[in-house]
This record gives sequence, structure tokens and C-alpha cells, in this order.
Amino acid sequence: MSPTTLPAAGPEHGHVTFLGAGPGDPGLLTLRAVEALANADVLVAEHEVLDVVRTHARQGVAVVHTDADPSSDPVPGTGTPQLTVVDSTSTTVGAPAVRDAAHLVMEAARGGRRVVRAVSGDPGLDTDAAAEMLACAAAGVPFEVVPGIATAVGVPAYAGVPLRDAEGTDVRFVDARTASDRCWTEVGASDGTVVVSTTLDSVAAAAGELVSAGRKPDTPMTVTVAGTTTRQRTWSATLGTVAQTLKQAKVLPSPDGGRPVIAVVGERSAAAQRDQLSWFESKPLFGWKVLVPRTKEQAASLSDQLRSYGAVPHEVPTIAVEPPRTPQQMERAVKGLVTGRYEWIAFTSVNAVKAVREKFEEYGLDARAFAGIKVAAVGDQTAKALIAFGVKPDLVPSGEQSAAGLLEDWPPYDPVFDPIDRVFLPRADIATETLVAGLIELGWEVDDVTAYRTVRASPPPAETREAIKGGGFDAVLFTSSSTVRNLVGIAGKPHNVTVIACIGPATAKTAEEHGLRVDVMAPEPSVHKLAEALAEFGAKRRAAALEAGDPVTRPSERRPGARRRRSTT
Repeated sequence: MSPTTLPAAGPEHGHVTFLGAGPGDPGLLTLRAVEALANADVLVAEHEVLDVVRTHARQGVAVVHTDADPSSDPVPGTGTPQLTVVDSTSTTVGAPAVRDAAHLVMEAARGGRRVVRAVSGDPGLDTDAAAEMLACAAAGVPFEVVPGIATAVGVPAYAGVPLRDAEGTDVRFVDARTASDRCWTEVGASDGTVVVSTTLDSVAAAAGELVSAGRKPDTPMTVTVAGTTTRQRTWSATLGTVAQTLKQAKVLPSPDGGRPVIAVVGERSAAAQRDQLSWFESKPLFGWKVLVPRTKEQAASLSDQLRSYGAVPHEVPTIAVEPPRTPQQMERAVKGLVTGRYEWIAFTSVNAVKAVREKFEEYGLDARAFAGIKVAAVGDQTAKALIAFGVKPDLVPSGEQSAAGLLEDWPPYDPVFDPIDRVFLPRADIATETLVAGLIELGWEVDDVTAYRTVRASPPPAETREAIKGGGFDAVLFTSSSTVRNLVGIAGKPHNVTVIACIGPATAKTAEEHGLRVDVMAPEPSVHKLAEALAEFGAKRRAAALEAGDPVTRPSERRPGARRRRSTT
């Protein structure tokens, strides 16, 4: 055995799942693929799909991926994948081991392990996967195939280029890297759509092959790089102009000209209608790198919303949550819940729910301790956290989701109907007094208890700090004044080309005090309304560029030396 030891063996023969990871978008994995990944003992993945599949693998899986450096291939030009053990909780790794994929898959399977062999696109179109399937069959190792979306089909769909029309256009698929002269002749003689898998620096040569085989130089053509990802970019040209188009776009010559691309060629391939059909690249925040400076738990749903707009969210915690310095007050309040001290408990954040839940677990309590107590939540996210705890809130603001909105709906104390006049309010140490003052005005007694402390988080990695200060981010979302102060404190001030979006007037004022110009403000104090407002800003910016005949660019794609002045209004 080499220095690399795979997980402990089970029965003599294991099982192999050949899995298609699709063309790049993690959302295109099938449900069956996610299930197989969750049960895998060993994950063998091509480098380009590792990030797509790895998040669905269980903890402790042995992870193996193809080496990204072509120079490490001991047999250059053979196309045989070589694999390097890069990470595993359950794998002992000595020196990195480079092996043939089929050998590694077979070795793992013979040890009784459940092996997932993940390839880009669909395994049925992967020649290496086919060879590995034959090896499994010859050795009597059971295997299955989980199809994936083929790259040659998925990428045109994301580029807004349907491959067939109402007349049933013939579609041919060509891998330019292995196509023979006969293959080019056949597709050149056809008038159907041709989908060519090639590389950026070879696409013009592939176009030349089609022209030589009989296609007209003015035949429409689209070229898509990084398809189905937020780095996707598509150019429209013809067979005769594609080289000039890529040169004018300053794509070639380029050191990364070997990047894979999908080119679609054909009179009826809808290339001419791409302006109307380009649904993916026309998303309002497509490709925008957006900084989300919140705690990781708070950032999750906001990041999901940003992704739906085409953005690439980057979560940078600016606030860390810690227990109160003196826990006795919180302990007395939780015991008071059980003994009937309170009529109401009001939660003003997800962190408050978490703090009370942790204290409950410490005392062996559960949601039943809330029996007979009315529960209020400041907004939908806090309400969801309570429901996950097993508690359905009695009061959630019908209007603005804030302390003021909660007070709008809070009933005044009535000694006839309310046997107890006391409210338990677990909050952060830096919370404002708006809710406390409002409840007292309504006749309630309030136990204002520090349930948790908010402290400044540790600085992010150096490359993130440089991106913040150097204009690497297209936008930053500030959801409170403290996120402004803390981000500037731990990472520096965002570059003046970065779009600044604030959740409300108070946060905007703090941003301006730190020398930032506020471009976007939410119509109401909600993180989701803030994301919507940023998407609307991005859509208007895109529309203005198209109307002016300018290329659509992201804020970070500024001209050298271009700087934005801070607003003086």
C-alpha cells in the first residue's frame, strides 16, 4: 500500500457510482446525485467539478481530485486523468499520490467502499468514465450511472441559444479536440446546428474548419466561456468574424486561452435572437461580487436571495456573538419563564432566540416551557427561528419589521385581561431603548435582559481586505450602523467604485460619516428589501448602458484611474 490509505474496507466488492456533475452550476445536480454523494465513502472528482460536488459529501469522506496542472500528467496528450489525494478526515495522507483514475476507483471499490466518480457534464459522454465502467464490469464490481446535464446542452441553454426550432433543426455535436477530417466534412455539409466543444484559443480554428467544409462565413455563431456559472460570458459573431470579435473584446490573445468553451453554429440556432433569450447573463446583478458583512447565520438567507439575482455573495462576519459577561440575570429570567413571572416574551433577533434556546438546553428545558406565555417576534426571520425551536409566535408586526413596527401592534396592558404585567425582553448588549420605552408607555413592566454580547469579529483574510480597499467588490450591503463601523475597523473602507447599499437612514448616516457615498437605500428596514433595492439599482444600471450602446460592465470593472466622488448632497 502507498502512503495514502483509504477508509477501512467493508465487503470484498464495493460499489461505484459514475456521476454527472453537470456543466458548472451547483444547482443543476440531480436529487439522485446529491443522495449518492451523501452516502459516499470515497469521492473521486475532476478538479473542475470538485467544488460543485464536495459540499454534498458527508463529513469524513476521502476526497480525490484530478491534478489541475497538466504538466503533472506522466503521459502528456493521452487525456488519461491523473488523481491526487487532497483531503480526507478518514484518509491518512503521506506524500501526495498521483495515480490513474481507473486504478484508484477499482482499488477503493475492491475494499468494499461506496465510491462516487464525478465527472463534468454527463458520464455517458466521457470517454474516461466509459473505460472505468468497463474495468468495473470486467472485475465484477457493481456500478451505476447517475446522468448529469451535458455541458454541450446546458451551456447553450444558459447562454440563451436554443439548439432546435419549430422545424426540428438537426443538431450535431463535435469535440474539436478529437474531431477527424471526416467529422468536419460531415457537419460542414449539413445545414443544421453544430455545437462545438473547444478551447478559447482554438475556436477560430474550429470556425475555419467549418468554413473549409462548406459552411458560409456569415453563418451565425456564439461562443460561451465558463458556461452556467456567474463567470459566464457569451459573444455573438459569425464563422468569418469570430477571431476579430474575440480580439476586439480583448479576450485573445490571453494566457488562459486554453479555457474550454462551447460554440454554437447555425442559421437557425437562435443566435440572432440572443438579446431576447439571454435570461441568465441579463440578471440584474449578474456576476456582481457582493460583500455581505453579517454573522454567518444571518447572512445565509440574504446570500441565497443575492444568488437568485445572479450575484456572487461573499460573507464577511463583522460581528461575533458571545455570552453575557454576567449570566446570572439571564438565568433568573429563564427560571422566571417556568415559574410564571411573565405574560410576554419578545424576541428582537435570531440571536436572541438562539441565546434563550441554548439556556433552555442547559437546563434540560424545551419549547413546552413557553406554555401559557405569549411570544412576540420582531420579523419573519426571527419568527422562523422560533418555529424551528417549536414555538409559533403570537405576534409578528403586520407592517414594518422593527421595534417600532412591533410597538404598533402591541396591545396595551389591561389589568382585567392580563393577569401578569411583565415582559421578558432578551436582547443584545448594544440594543436601542425604543422597544423598552414603548412597552413601558403601554403600561407594561419590562425585564430588559442582556442575552448576548455583540463584539467586533476578527479581520478577514488579507486577500479579502485588499479586495475591499482595492475595488474588488461590486457592492457592499450594510444592514446596521455597527456593520459599517466594524467592517471599516477590521478591513478598511470600501473603494469608492463599490456600490454602497444601506438598510435605512441611520445606517446611511453612519456610512456617510465614514466617508462613503450611499447609492442604494432600502424602502423599508428589511434585509430582503435591501437586496431587492440593490437588484433594482443593478437593473437600471444595465438598462442605461444598453440604451447608450455601451457594454454592460460591473462596478469593479472600472477604467484605470477612474474614481467616484463622494456625494456632497
